[in-house]
Amino acid sequence: MAGKKILMLVGEFSEEYEIFVFEQAMHAVGHTVHVVCPDKKAGDILKTSLHDFEGHQTYTEKLGHDYILNKTFAEVKPDDYDAVYAAGGRGPEYIRIDKRVQALVRHFHEAGKPIFTICHGVQILIAVDGVVRGREVAALHYCEPEVTLAGGIYIDVAPTGAHVDGNLVSAKGWPGLSNFIRECLKVLGTEIRHGEILMREERQAA
Repeated sequence: MAGKKILMLVGEFSEEYEIFVFEQAMHAVGHTVHVVCPDKKAGDILKTSLHDFEGHQTYTEKLGHDYILNKTFAEVKPDDYDAVYAAGGRGPEYIRIDKRVQALVRHFHEAGKPIFTICHGVQILIAVDGVVRGREVAALHYCEPEVTLAGGIYIDVAPTGAHVDGNLVSAKGWPGLSNFIRECLKVLGTEIRHGEILMREERQAA
């Protein structure tokens, strides 16, 4: 099976785990991920953030690792991609109002291609009319009112869980990345088989 091409939508201070872990996992199994941010070019630095729950009423935000974007936003042609992924964190809040981002999401929705979203990433989908309407979708629980107001059905998965509704795969946040990625791979038609472990042969004694 040929590898798929996935478009990842991010903004400044998107969640670092949801960028790095997703991208590296997909590359490890032969897929290509292009990570883009409005008005940034390949080679530009994206500041990321790390959100965590540490006993306060809401999450904390810390500065994450710098990410070097690998695709120029202005060069993106949605027809070239098999799926789109909306990473979470703080980035979705502002890039969702960008009409170009909305047009990209609309393409994948209307074409019936796989759509992946985690944490606050659902804010990007909600900004495009009809994308979540009537669909079951997981997200950070603080996004539940937005999902409901957009006509979606909020699914309160476990922090480590993921949810699938047809071509739409969603999760609550980065603790669920392993299950989320597994379900994304299934939707992409990726099959992973486990074979024998290759052991080093012991040298013959002289």
